[in-house]
Amino acid sequence: MKKFLAAVAFSTLALPAQAFDISDMNDQERAEFRAEVRAYLLENPEVILEAYQVYEQRQAVAEVARDKQMVQANSDAIFNDDRAWVGGNPEGDITLVEFMDYRCGYCRKAHDEVKQLLETDGNIRFIVKEFPILGDDSVLTSRFAIATRLVAGDDAYGKMNDALIKFRGKVSEKSMVRLANTMGLDGKAIAARMNDPEVDQLIGDNHVLAQKLGISGTPTFVLQDQMLRGYVPLANMTELVAATRAQK
Repeated sequence: MKKFLAAVAFSTLALPAQAFDISDMNDQERAEFRAEVRAYLLENPEVILEAYQVYEQRQAVAEVARDKQMVQANSDAIFNDDRAWVGGNPEGDITLVEFMDYRCGYCRKAHDEVKQLLETDGNIRFIVKEFPILGDDSVLTSRFAIATRLVAGDDAYGKMNDALIKFRGKVSEKSMVRLANTMGLDGKAIAARMNDPEVDQLIGDNHVLAQKLGISGTPTFVLQDQMLRGYVPLANMTELVAATRAQK
């Protein structure tokens, strides 16, 4: 009887919930069954680890599927918003999108590596989503970057994006104006546009989009139809780009 109950207990670990109903047992059978399950697991604890590994794998697969669905449902806002700056190769066969915050340490770490990836590959379309989430300094720098594009265009924005991600001084409107002036830009004109409704709308829309995608941290990347949450080292990103391209 014990061997039979142990076999039943083990087999039910791999079966869907509806395939076995403990409520069909009487009280004595239920108690014996539970005791045998406990004894089996104590004698074979590796089964718990195996089950957890299977659970994690299934969760990972489910998360990838959910991410793909969310990207597909919001693809136009992710890839075709002409208010977002496009770098790399605008005609590239692979699109990489980054939700970033200028005050984020991991965004800073990823910045030069992303630039290296774009330069080395040469066929990646890169989109920046301004997503300030780390306080007032984040919002200020993001507003200044967006205003730079409104005042001086895409090339100026690209340079300002580089400068702000590396900026280590005290963040203030005055320091941003000085930074712009050293770059040959009109800092006062840029500062005058920081609170434009266009700037408010873009930042607000990016936050709404991030919420729809389940993004709560930076950097977060969207690579074609997959989401990469957090910093991804250059070597790994290169491999992911190659794998994505191979699947096209």
